[in-house]
Amino acid sequence: MKSRKCTLTALVLAAALALTACGGSRPAPAAAEPPADTAAVQPADTAAEPTPAPDTAPALPATDRSGAAVTIPASIDSIVTLAPSLSQTVVDLGLGDKIVGYDLNSVGLDGLPADAPTFDTVNPDVEALVALDPDVLLVSSLSLYDQEAPYQPLIDAGVCVLCVPTAGSIADVEDDIAFLAAALGANERGAEILEEMSAGLAAIADVAAGIPAEERRSVYFEISAAPYLYSTGSGTYLHELIELIGAENILADTAGWCSVEAESVVAADPDVILTNVNYIDDPTGEIMARDGWAGLTAVTGGEVYYIDNMASSLPNENIVTAAQQMAAAVYPAYFEQALAA
Repeated sequence: MKSRKCTLTALVLAAALALTACGGSRPAPAAAEPPADTAAVQPADTAAEPTPAPDTAPALPATDRSGAAVTIPASIDSIVTLAPSLSQTVVDLGLGDKIVGYDLNSVGLDGLPADAPTFDTVNPDVEALVALDPDVLLVSSLSLYDQEAPYQPLIDAGVCVLCVPTAGSIADVEDDIAFLAAALGANERGAEILEEMSAGLAAIADVAAGIPAEERRSVYFEISAAPYLYSTGSGTYLHELIELIGAENILADTAGWCSVEAESVVAADPDVILTNVNYIDDPTGEIMARDGWAGLTAVTGGEVYYIDNMASSLPNENIVTAAQQMAAAVYPAYFEQALAA
C-alpha cells in the first residue's frame, strides 16, 4: 500500500498546478423553446383547476465544479471515482455501495468494495471505463489533467462525467462537498457533513483565538522530503489550516504549492516542523538528522511531528482531522485537553 500512496502528494501537487479543465469541452444543452401561451380565459361560472403543488426536490446542478455543462441522471445506481478525496466523500455521503470502480490510490480506504475494478489515477483505461458503463464518473485534476477532453469517449457513450478540480481553499473543499451531495442525491447527509466540518474547524479557531500573540509559533509544513523539498504557501487549504490553529506559515509570502530551498527553511528557523511524508520509513527522524538543520529551533527542541498523510493531503471533509493533529502538535498546552473534550 505504501508504494501506491507515496505518489499521492506529488500527484496532488501536479494537479494543483494544472490549469486545464479535466472534463474536456462539453457544450451546454440547447435551451428549450418557451411554451406558447395556451391558457384560456376561464368562464365566469367555471371553477379554475387547482394549482398543483410545487416540486420540492432539490434541483440538480447544471454545471460541474470545472464549469462544464452537465446533465446529471435523476437516478444514480453506479459510480466510478478516480481520486481518493472523491472516494472518501462518496463513502461519507453513504453511497459507498454504489461505487463500482475506483482509482488505485483509493485502494484500502474504508467503505469501498474490495472486488471492484481499479484504475490508474493519472492514466486510466478509458476503454475499460466505457465498458463499465457507470451512471456517473467522478474525476479530479489528478486524472489526465494535461490532456484535452480525455473523457469525451465516455461522454459520447452517455456517461455523466463530473469534474471536481483539486480544491485550493477550505471554502473550495466545502463547495465540493455540497456539489457532490447535490449531484448524487445526498443533500441531507451532505448538510450534516458540512455542519460537522464547520463545527470542528470553528472549535479549533475558538481555542486559537485565545493564544497570546507572544506565544504564536512559526511552522514549516513539509510535503516532500529532501532532496526535493516541497511545501505550501498562501492560497492553499494547508496554509489556511496553519493560520486556523493560530500559527504562522514561514512560507506565507509564497503563493501555492512550492518547491523549497533548504537554506530558506534554515533562515526562517521555524519553531515547529510538520510533515505528512509517508514514502520513507522515518520522516521525522530524517528531518531531525538532516545535514545543516541541527541548529534549527524545531530540531533542537524536538518539535518535528508527523501529520496523517491522507487527512492532510486529500482536500475533503477529513481535513478537520489534519487540523486537530496540527493544533495538538504545535500548541499541546492549549489543544490537547480541548480536543479530548
